[in-house]
Amino acid sequence: MSVTADPALTAAVAVGDGQYARQVSGFQLKDVPLLSRSALDRAETLRGDEQALKEGWAQARLLRMNRRGQIRLHDGTLVLDEAVTLAAEPVPEAVFLGVDGGSHLWAVRDNDIDGQLVDLRAVGESLPTDDISLGVLTTAIALLNWHDRARFSAGDGTVTSPVKGGWSRISESGHEEFPRIDPAVICLVHDGGERVLLARQHTWPPTMFSLLAGFVEAGESLERCVAREILEEVGVDVRDIRYLGSQPWPLPRSLMLGFTAVADPEQPLAFSDGEIAEAHWFTRDEVRHALSLGAWGSVTGRTSAGAEDHKLVLPGSISIARSIIEAWAGE
Repeated sequence: MSVTADPALTAAVAVGDGQYARQVSGFQLKDVPLLSRSALDRAETLRGDEQALKEGWAQARLLRMNRRGQIRLHDGTLVLDEAVTLAAEPVPEAVFLGVDGGSHLWAVRDNDIDGQLVDLRAVGESLPTDDISLGVLTTAIALLNWHDRARFSAGDGTVTSPVKGGWSRISESGHEEFPRIDPAVICLVHDGGERVLLARQHTWPPTMFSLLAGFVEAGESLERCVAREILEEVGVDVRDIRYLGSQPWPLPRSLMLGFTAVADPEQPLAFSDGEIAEAHWFTRDEVRHALSLGAWGSVTGRTSAGAEDHKLVLPGSISIARSIIEAWAGE
């Protein structure tokens, strides 16, 4: 059986093979992406120890989160209740997150919480990066979102029950299932010089632009996904694809894998798959100016000037997109 490869994709991902062994210099991330800076001890060995989890429950702390992913804040910090206010011992619907200062940490879905409620998008940039807050929040969101959608086995359709502190579910037939993570690539496309390609989705405000991204398909490598997604979304062929770093993105359950690639700015843009409303090549100076304005929310919140007065507004630091853009802009 003969197999014919897609010439465009083959050329795009060939860098690194012996035939295309040239090394391309480029920028690196200056800092670990915000949501990857977790100081949380996940205590994996405790998950299957029911007795240890029961014993730790008496002094455990509990994060309550509603179905919109909102939690309570007090003076800028996460509100963690005593776990015993929920029940005398661990309940099936609670998920074990890890350990902090000798205390077990849990999370539970609670739609009756009140007070100052915020979600990850709103509060992520303001939470300290040198403690457990971001790790607790991202892990809780990812696990609770998975449980909401995994109540029946994908294998045989029978009801599943949580086990191992919420880190897996067992079906009535005995099949064990684990939290699902969807890998997605996000790529900064530049011309090898002073220009970068940024795009806007249809649902975004008129001047908000970011990097191109997409989900990895079955049987596909990360590099080939980068080439395919960019070709589908903006009609551009890329080369010199290079990995930069990763970040959890539990909205609802993704892992963002950051890349950079080079493209020809003279190649016409084409938005064939309908996901992108528009895309443009911006100069490094334009990007640096946009970064100096802050993120989308901070720009629109200013009284002196709204975002409509600016040509380009970029996403906030909660996204790996900003980390990548900052690294390229500061090269």
